[in-house]
Amino acid sequence: MADNMHYDAIVVGSGISGGWAAKELTEKGLKVLMLERGRNIEHVTDYENADKEAWDYPHRGRPSQDLRLQHPVLGRDYPLNEQTDGMWANEQDNPYVEKKRFDWFRGYHVGGRSLMWGRQSYRWSDTDFEANAREGIAVDWPLRYAEMAPWYDYVEGFAGISGFNDGLDILPDGNFLPPIPLNIVEKDVAARLQKSFGGKRHLINSRVANITQPKPEQNRINCQFRNKCWLGCPYGAYFSTQSATLPVAMATGNLTLRPFSIVKEVMYDKDKKRATGVEVIDAETNLTYEYTADVVFLNASTFNSTWILMNSAQDVWDGGLGSSSGELGHNVMDHHFRVGAQGRVDGYEDKYYFGRRPAGFYIPRFRNTDGESREYLRGFGYQGSASRQGWSREVAELNIGKDLKEALSKPGDWTIGMTAFGEMLPDHANHIALDSSQTDKWGLPVLSMSVELGENEKAMRKDMKQDAIDMLEAAGVKDVQGTESDYAPGMGIHEMGTARMGRDPATSVLNEFNQVWDAPNVYVTDGSCMTSASCVNPSLTYMALTARAAEHAVNALKAGAL
Repeated sequence: MADNMHYDAIVVGSGISGGWAAKELTEKGLKVLMLERGRNIEHVTDYENADKEAWDYPHRGRPSQDLRLQHPVLGRDYPLNEQTDGMWANEQDNPYVEKKRFDWFRGYHVGGRSLMWGRQSYRWSDTDFEANAREGIAVDWPLRYAEMAPWYDYVEGFAGISGFNDGLDILPDGNFLPPIPLNIVEKDVAARLQKSFGGKRHLINSRVANITQPKPEQNRINCQFRNKCWLGCPYGAYFSTQSATLPVAMATGNLTLRPFSIVKEVMYDKDKKRATGVEVIDAETNLTYEYTADVVFLNASTFNSTWILMNSAQDVWDGGLGSSSGELGHNVMDHHFRVGAQGRVDGYEDKYYFGRRPAGFYIPRFRNTDGESREYLRGFGYQGSASRQGWSREVAELNIGKDLKEALSKPGDWTIGMTAFGEMLPDHANHIALDSSQTDKWGLPVLSMSVELGENEKAMRKDMKQDAIDMLEAAGVKDVQGTESDYAPGMGIHEMGTARMGRDPATSVLNEFNQVWDAPNVYVTDGSCMTSASCVNPSLTYMALTARAAEHAVNALKAGAL
């Protein structure tokens, strides 16, 4: 084939962390091959639904019965709809086994879930990095916030994170663009919470990867408040591989992008104890190719990166490359959610808002901080918003004709709601494994999932609901109701763990720079590297870890250490 078969570096995966790896390595002069198992999606031109409205879809955006049959797992939650049809992995081609229920929502295309993520972007604190060691849970992180802070600064400055510096230890400040404003109701509720809880609970602006000022050097225009981010943004207003990292990597002339490339395994030289490259199956032709490189970055998403490791070097380790500690595939985590509260806000009938914000408010963790001790470890934060009901509300008294139309042309009541996202503890028993009894479209073994919430998370969920009720009632919200709906691991789409970082090769898969202990020229910087989960969205930390690891890899290559 026409491709060059050797590169300085190979990046497997093109999502949030893979895009960062490609950008950093190419800017530092390396010739890089980026492999993506799915199709290509070109920025702007391939965002087919970016300008459509509900009436442009046969079922007004709702999932049809055909879609439900094609995507039985995706149909368990909101991601299944006509608007994002084609943006999620084909479940028939890519099956998996649920020994215990796990809702795995995957995006197999260039950009991965960077095109569809919620964009909530928060730094971890010292509390997060120290928690395992302090509480004797799992293993200690091999780094601390002080080591990560400059990398957070760096990736925030490039990606463009809008937010406000709130001066909270539990949620470190950052390198922010101006925040997306709170509306009048959110501002007033924030003030009431401060007063009611003695300044210990804070309702703040969401910190999101939507730019509020243009970035002309990246050809990105500031957010237009369309709130269609999950359809691809023609303005490049939110951070994605397509809008931000991939154009920079391509502009260096050092990147080769190869879609439809399923990495079967990392090739390993057991004498040199180094990876030599990867073996790839062409997803369209089923032909197999080998690409060699001096360094390999695995960024295929949490479970797929670990699948590759488990399917590699099996002649050396039964459990695959990186399995010598016995921890590869273990310690699966997600953020458990779908619990909170909502209510009605009186007054403000003469107030409205402009545009459709892609963000709302955030209430940072306040449990098990400042010496408080609950019946569970760790904590949770809330994401939410206030708004006025629109045309889709029910008006029971006016159910037909002219009166109904006139009623629905006016805004309804103000409502406010919030959902908690709770931390899930790392647990060796929560794991994934290769299952050769079932294969995918390409004859490869699939993953089996055995993951469930522990007693710690179940106890936490009681506070997640009751605290939301208490805060809304304290803020004067009317008709407050707690909310809780079906949750299973995976629904948070924040899967983490399975190839954790650590200080000791006997208890971890990766070292402090994300290198596989058993093959130091293999770096893993997606969610699989996480040693614990915090309660904040993890993507910003993936970005920072990836940029940090890329610098380490380039320096190590120059020094001849890899």
